[in-house]
Amino acid sequence: MILGVYWYFKFPDHLYDFTFFKFYPGFGGHADTPAELAAKVQIENTNDFLIKLEKLKANFRQIHLQVNINENQLIITIGDYQLFDFHFQFVTEIEKLLICENALLLNSGIPFTIQSSKSYPPKREAFKNIEHRFIQMVGSDLKKSNAENYMVRIDCNLPAQHKQNLINDLVQICQEENLNVFYYNDFNFNDHCNLMLFFSNGRQKKENIQKVDINSFGSKVRQLAQKYPLYFGHFGSFKEYPLHGPHTILMVDEKYIIHKK
Repeated sequence: MILGVYWYFKFPDHLYDFTFFKFYPGFGGHADTPAELAAKVQIENTNDFLIKLEKLKANFRQIHLQVNINENQLIITIGDYQLFDFHFQFVTEIEKLLICENALLLNSGIPFTIQSSKSYPPKREAFKNIEHRFIQMVGSDLKKSNAENYMVRIDCNLPAQHKQNLINDLVQICQEENLNVFYYNDFNFNDHCNLMLFFSNGRQKKENIQKVDINSFGSKVRQLAQKYPLYFGHFGSFKEYPLHGPHTILMVDEKYIIHKK
């Protein structure tokens, strides 16, 4: 699983600037659509361009690419529920190809009849169910450049005297499980502490895509419940909800992940 900074609702302003491609935001809820980057162009030599595009795609194996063809006109589409930096890096490289091919940007209103299509699926690992019920997979509100963040959230409670040792052990687990973002909210009461723990990574670029085995991470966290009197969930009422924070322990690309008060 890839955790970290991604885009879904809005374009990453001030990070990328495209001539041919347009960003189409995703819609959650009942609409349930992926976000897309799409270009409608006219190419002088379609076959030659497609050969170059396929060669380029081989360097971006995690991405789904769709090309609809109408003679020398193409609609090139990249879509997913999380568009990471490497998606936008791929589009940057496609734009360079289009410029070299003297491509012409076509108006979206121009009729387009699909004569053939080429689909290049992503190379993905086999889907695994999350084995640990205390793990929640969550997104975030918009941060710098409209970034969102895909994170693991764990709610728990333990006696306050054990909190720092627990945090230290979680840092060790993060280092072992390829996680470089860890922060938490807390609330102390009656010698106990409610904790809301967040784990993630930063921007995911082609040169350094980080994969996380959620079940391996979860197994190590569960083992801490044998070391400490740890309860998964919160004690008390809403008055004791852990809203104090965020307290940053491990962090990269901070402006894209949390807002500092």
